[in-house]
Amino acid sequence: MSDPVLTVRGLRKHFATGGGLSRATAVTVRAVDGIGFEVGAGEAFGIVGESGCGKSTAGRAILRLIEPDAGEIVYRGQDVRAASGAALRALRRRLQIVFQDPYSSLNPRRSIGRALAEPIEVHGLAASAQEVRARVASLLDEVGLPADAAERYPHEFSGGQRQRIGIARALSVEPELIVADEPVSALDVSIQAQVLELMRRLQAQRGLSFVFIAHDLGVVRYFCQRVAVMYLGRIVEMGTAAELFGDPLHPYTRMLRDASPVPDPALRGRMPRIEGETPSPANPPSGCHFHPRCPHAMPACRERYPEETRVGGRMVACHLHGPGGG
Repeated sequence: MSDPVLTVRGLRKHFATGGGLSRATAVTVRAVDGIGFEVGAGEAFGIVGESGCGKSTAGRAILRLIEPDAGEIVYRGQDVRAASGAALRALRRRLQIVFQDPYSSLNPRRSIGRALAEPIEVHGLAASAQEVRARVASLLDEVGLPADAAERYPHEFSGGQRQRIGIARALSVEPELIVADEPVSALDVSIQAQVLELMRRLQAQRGLSFVFIAHDLGVVRYFCQRVAVMYLGRIVEMGTAAELFGDPLHPYTRMLRDASPVPDPALRGRMPRIEGETPSPANPPSGCHFHPRCPHAMPACRERYPEETRVGGRMVACHLHGPGGG
């Protein structure tokens, strides 16, 4: 990996829920419980896991769309958590987000041209109204939309087209890193492929880095070079996409791999199917949080959370691969 653009260490975000007016009965949800990773220049780094694992919370905390409770977030040597005022605005120009549902993030009463022009104007990236219009036209062309899209409104576009608009808006301020939060999960499979190919082309042309959040390991395998697998707020395995898909070490990673659409039935059926629902992050199981669903669970898994272990170039948190593991 090249020198990191983004470094995350010990990131934590907990939420207090329930209890009404009484703090005594409130429940703590450990949405993100001390994760760390690095993203290199021009790299697509994936975070994958089931719904409720904390991956979207992690993405928003990195950008300080929600405030982390603890941990370090460093962008190009700058402490993101310590930034405020003009420094934070400058950081947010360089660190952008693409949401799962672009329609909800677009003002239905504002034309697409205005939606793209506003961030350009706010950050002073154009010297005149004519230059703003030229930039908007260039952005639309870059994401494969016609110039007359600028005069139209969000409801006039399909889901795939609206996601292209969301990508264009993120690009409008010339970012270096984009957090893409489930950017294709709401799209048909054929449209997913088109949007992913667009993002790959933009990454190559602009030298972009991505934190790509998804629940489908197959999608992450296609787009990302390295991947972190999250389960109940923690990273349980991290390595290259090829390693995690071809030879997963953690039983949870294997479950995600087996659930991904792949053409080879032998690859899909290599491991037994793992049943059960994800436990609540407000009340995670003792020890390894995955042990109630794991076909390899042993006494140690119920008693203590596994240490992070290096296996080749990978990290895995599993008693099968730790000291004394099987």
